[in-house]
Amino acid sequence: MADKTFSFSPDTLDGVAARVLELARQQGASAAEADVSEGVGQTVSVRLSEVETIEYNQDKGVSVTVYLGRRKGHANTSDFSDEALSDTVRAALDIARYTAEDDCAGLADPQLLADDLPDLDLFHPWQLPVEEAIALARRCEDAARAVDARIRNSEGASVSVQANQFVYANSNGFSGGFASSRHSLSAAVVAEADGAMQRDYWYTAARHRDDLLPVEEVGRLAGERAVRRLGSRRVKTGQYPVLFEAPVAMSLLGHLTAAISGGSLYRKSSFLLDSLGKPVMAPLVTIDEDPLLLRGLASSAFDNEGVATQSRRLVDGGVLQGYLLGSYSARKLGMQTTGNAGGAHNLVVHSTGESLAELLAQMGTGLLVTELLGQGVNTVTGDYSRGAAGFWIENGVIAYPVEEITVAGNLRDMFRNIEAIGSDVLDRGGRRMGSVLIGSMMVAGGE
Repeated sequence: MADKTFSFSPDTLDGVAARVLELARQQGASAAEADVSEGVGQTVSVRLSEVETIEYNQDKGVSVTVYLGRRKGHANTSDFSDEALSDTVRAALDIARYTAEDDCAGLADPQLLADDLPDLDLFHPWQLPVEEAIALARRCEDAARAVDARIRNSEGASVSVQANQFVYANSNGFSGGFASSRHSLSAAVVAEADGAMQRDYWYTAARHRDDLLPVEEVGRLAGERAVRRLGSRRVKTGQYPVLFEAPVAMSLLGHLTAAISGGSLYRKSSFLLDSLGKPVMAPLVTIDEDPLLLRGLASSAFDNEGVATQSRRLVDGGVLQGYLLGSYSARKLGMQTTGNAGGAHNLVVHSTGESLAELLAQMGTGLLVTELLGQGVNTVTGDYSRGAAGFWIENGVIAYPVEEITVAGNLRDMFRNIEAIGSDVLDRGGRRMGSVLIGSMMVAGGE
């Protein structure tokens, strides 16, 4: 496919990868792999209608991994010349010679490598002139500032257009790659009343510009979210139901994936050790991994090792059906890779059908969390304690905004106490999940 987005053709990247493998063989490597990539993009931001930044990025790189038996070495370069490639391979081999042998090191098993590389509709370049990008950013910020006269300041609005392509190849005969795009719009504004200020934001991201939210809607949501936080106060410390709004609920899914990822499991640093086939969440929770989702922001027919990815059910009725493993972690655990070298691919959490309003009504009285602060999560024990802001809910409706509070519990208990998952799913990343209602958590606020 002819395209002027990139400086190099796919054949050129493929040729560089093949040359790296040949150089590695000539220099004595028993096995090797190469990742050759190129990225281009433009980001424009405005603040208070004035252009603040115009950034262009264009980069390329070669990542080389070589093996001397079970010894591994790795090196990188941004130079595609034959001399630089040879030097990089030599550097990787030098590292391998001084590395201890590891019985689990090595390429992925050849029989697991992908041989079917479907077009997942991931590449939709947006040739956006900088003048038009500036105009879009201004429209977005203007829409946010127009929401309410109490919006007195702005952190700005930005428009980002990005495209990438890569080829991964290894000495077991695999070679594959594809081009992809990711575009985004965002706005963040500050509202002020009675000497107090509140900030909030909103953004949208997609492979294709037509899948982005309208510019004015992004701005309006940012403005409304900032204004509604004015007048925040603390709540009385106690045990309450907690509803995590969709944008922050996705962080809970991140804690799950961290706990069931190979690195955490073989290091025994996960609160979900030996949980395969056991209940880890409430029976109403079902989670799928869909790596072949068209236009998905985490879609790929193969993982970082060339292993074929497969659609599967990760959690079924609360029961954990699989881990997230690459070849190395799988060998450490005496298992087989799940095609997750590099992470999960499009996790989809099934909704129980309720809208956000219906979840609030179901909760009755409790806390709606719209922002989380800090990093107080221990994935070894599952202990969870984070600063939060949001809204106090009474009789199913918002009573007032709250801030300077902490929500605490243990992820094992939190997962099993999920009472509903909303239909307000956000589609702007590799996790698709609605708001999550948890039956009871400790909320620390005022006396």
